[in-house]
Amino acid sequence: IQLLFLKLGLLIILILLVDQCLKIYIKTHFYYGQEVTLLGSWFRLHFIENEGMAFGMKFGDASIAKLVLTLFRLVAVGFGFYYLNVMIKKGFKNATLICAALILAGAFGNLIDSIFYGKLFSESGFCLAQWVPWGKGYANLFYGRVVDMLYFPLIEWTLPSSTPFIGAYTIRFFEPVFNIADASISIGVLTLLFFQKRLLTLPKEVKTD
Repeated sequence: IQLLFLKLGLLIILILLVDQCLKIYIKTHFYYGQEVTLLGSWFRLHFIENEGMAFGMKFGDASIAKLVLTLFRLVAVGFGFYYLNVMIKKGFKNATLICAALILAGAFGNLIDSIFYGKLFSESGFCLAQWVPWGKGYANLFYGRVVDMLYFPLIEWTLPSSTPFIGAYTIRFFEPVFNIADASISIGVLTLLFFQKRLLTLPKEVKTD
């Protein structure tokens, strides 16, 4: 059990390192809104920040909503580590535990941004953000913004100006800009949803009340 928990911990640390290294690089090397094309026009690095949940979604506009969301993430991550240990002891399949670790790593990655980035970095904008002495950043503790950069506009087309009720309008799929942490959460959640009967069912010999 301890060895399995250690392996899952290493997976979480690896995801966190990749997530944070990419975020810090983008934060300190890209102007806000800067975009770089990597593969054709469908894979781009596009630097934005958000104060809400995954894929730029928001949880209200007031500062209190931001604080509540960050505190909720903190509690959820703490409980996540506890419950991951419970799942190991209950005998869940390795694939299920990996999915749980992916979700936990993603939540932890965005939590780091929310708690610390406001204290560690200057404001992003027309000037590149920089590391600053603790407390000299753009926001208070727990009010940092999450860094997003992965953009996959796989399909893009523009409706003509003659389109009834809409007029000229550009439609893109996939529109949201996200990060490694968001991707980790999505992979874990979608895998559990698609294979829930196989992954969320304990073997009969280890089922508990």
